[in-house]
Amino acid sequence: MTNSRASGDGPRDPDALLRRAGVRGNPDRDQHFLIDDRVLDRLPGYAEEIEADLSHVLEIGPGTGALTDRLLAIADRVTVIERDPDLAAFLREEFADEIAAGRLTVVSGDALDVDLPEFTASVSNLPYGVSSEIAFRLLPRERPLVLTFQKEFAERMAADPATDDYGRLSVTAQHYADVEVVEPVPKEAFTPPPEVESAVVRTTPRDPDYEVDDEAFFLDFVKAVFTQRRKTLRNAIRNTAHISGLADADAVVDAIAEGRTDLGPDVLSRRAGKVPPETFAALATVAAEHGDGGGGT
Repeated sequence: MTNSRASGDGPRDPDALLRRAGVRGNPDRDQHFLIDDRVLDRLPGYAEEIEADLSHVLEIGPGTGALTDRLLAIADRVTVIERDPDLAAFLREEFADEIAAGRLTVVSGDALDVDLPEFTASVSNLPYGVSSEIAFRLLPRERPLVLTFQKEFAERMAADPATDDYGRLSVTAQHYADVEVVEPVPKEAFTPPPEVESAVVRTTPRDPDYEVDDEAFFLDFVKAVFTQRRKTLRNAIRNTAHISGLADADAVVDAIAEGRTDLGPDVLSRRAGKVPPETFAALATVAAEHGDGGGGT
């Protein structure tokens, strides 16, 4: 096998890569290879559009390297993390020249377990089964991300308050970055085609326009309240203390109801899906102060 490109100077053909690797994809192993040249060609551009630092790009789930090849065309250096040892071995052979030149590093392992390198941006077609866990491993690193998800997941990440898709995922993702869905991707762009539509999400890191004293507690509080999104906040706060870690949820509700906080008492009659992130931040601050949340004494 050689690692030469089919055209000699253009991007590697994704179908030819599959043939050389001798793989066809396996839905049972969450393997759906992106083979649409047009989508593959556009993905790096979404990072370039926001002038992301492309000195060291991280790709998770490279498969046979179709996207890797295109990232090498724009990045100074690329690191890929591939959990399938056979595919990792193929990548090392296919891209032997790029590895020898110090431009590509192939890490064999699970992206949820291995130590992530210091990267400047990530462009990845994520395995859907672990896309949420990987996304929330990447987002706190405060780097630009261009990631392919299931379309429903992508729309929930980017959703605005008071919309049907708005929820815990929206608040949590947007705590770290501006989130936008930049392109839908049809099933036919993959082999084998997944059962669901996909979409490309771009996240641009930024500081939130609110402050939280204890980020872990804030995120746990949001998670807890959204488990009862159909309840009023009064009931949701009281009913989910075992999730949020509140020692005294009633004290939190009473403090708000009695006007002892900067939040108006009417907030207690609202439901989680109608509450913007900055209100959740204020609620979490009150919860930590009055309900012994966030590791208080």
